[in-house]
Amino acid sequence: MARASVLTGLDVLVRDGFPPLRGRRVGLVTNPAGVDSSLRHVADLLTASSGVRLAALFGPEHGFGAEAQDLIGVGDAVHPKYACPVHSLYGDSVESLRPRRESLRDLDVLVIDLPDIGSRYYTFQATMLFCLEAAAACDLPVMILDRPNPLDGVTIEGPTIQPGFESFIGIHPIATRHGLTLGELAQLYMAEWRIPGQLQVIRCEGWKRNQYFDKTGLPWVLPSPNMPTLETAIVYPGQCLIEGTHLSEGRGTTRPFEIFGAPWVVPERVLRRLGGDLPGVTLRPVTFQPTFHKFAGQRCGGFQLHVTDRSRFRPVRTTLALLAALRAESDRQFRWRTERYEFVDDKPAIDLLFGSSRERMAIEAGQSAAEISREWEREEADFQKRREPYLLY
Repeated sequence: MARASVLTGLDVLVRDGFPPLRGRRVGLVTNPAGVDSSLRHVADLLTASSGVRLAALFGPEHGFGAEAQDLIGVGDAVHPKYACPVHSLYGDSVESLRPRRESLRDLDVLVIDLPDIGSRYYTFQATMLFCLEAAAACDLPVMILDRPNPLDGVTIEGPTIQPGFESFIGIHPIATRHGLTLGELAQLYMAEWRIPGQLQVIRCEGWKRNQYFDKTGLPWVLPSPNMPTLETAIVYPGQCLIEGTHLSEGRGTTRPFEIFGAPWVVPERVLRRLGGDLPGVTLRPVTFQPTFHKFAGQRCGGFQLHVTDRSRFRPVRTTLALLAALRAESDRQFRWRTERYEFVDDKPAIDLLFGSSRERMAIEAGQSAAEISREWEREEADFQKRREPYLLY
């Protein structure tokens, strides 16, 4: 394996010999993507380190082993290899999303090594926030092993959360594509939520803010079952919006989020409705048949997104344009998802994803994507300023 040009916080801790954790009982929040540049898992490295005791594990959405599909709760267990409890932070209730006081009681420090993918919907950063709160209530220090934002640390895109639309996929008013690392988000959350806790961020070394993940030399380990590649992560800030509809977002295919559609979608008509190129991306008409999830076993028409220019591609605006075109072209078949979504019963999923009802109502009123996204510009600029005090790189 080629030597990485960037060191994660875990790599730095390994190189230095784990000095901040010696003699301490450690609780670890992570999943299979918590590896160093040589693909060694953080739990193995901690248990092999002299003087460090791995006392408890905590698994975010999809579980410590990242085997559970979306929206499926995971229970507590005892890990057969590490012989310590595994506490689920994604069970079957809102209460299950936070560490319980008794699960933190016998720890000296809570270490968080989670691979965020740069999008507000991805729930690991909300899990981190809840861990910061729970640890502060127990006077327990938190250490975050930072990792590069795989989508770069410069580009910001999308609306922020409006009051009353908070949820696990939008716990705080940050831009959809936020351009921050988990450590930077932690500092912002500590300040804006006024959490009186003890936070230490072990910074990455060598990462430049304009770098995408494939420029770091670090290995990609899928952080969840439907995030197999960096290409998936690049389209995800927009394509996760498909979850707010009854279209398939490509779960049950080998290219989730890159592929999407439904049995009633006629790609050629949608392309005519779009009426022009979308910057930095090519829409390739496809047919596909999901093996599970929406439309399992049914033939669907749709598209695969091929990103041709990352610098011009704006995923949130791209999917906004697609949603507007799909609804205008097939308003009889097009439907918003109304089932319970991320523990919320009283609001449509698309409103939780966008962060308000504004976008849904504008699409229903026939407004163009350009008109709708113009409303985001002030929110994007405001967030750009808000985040500046918390940048580490």
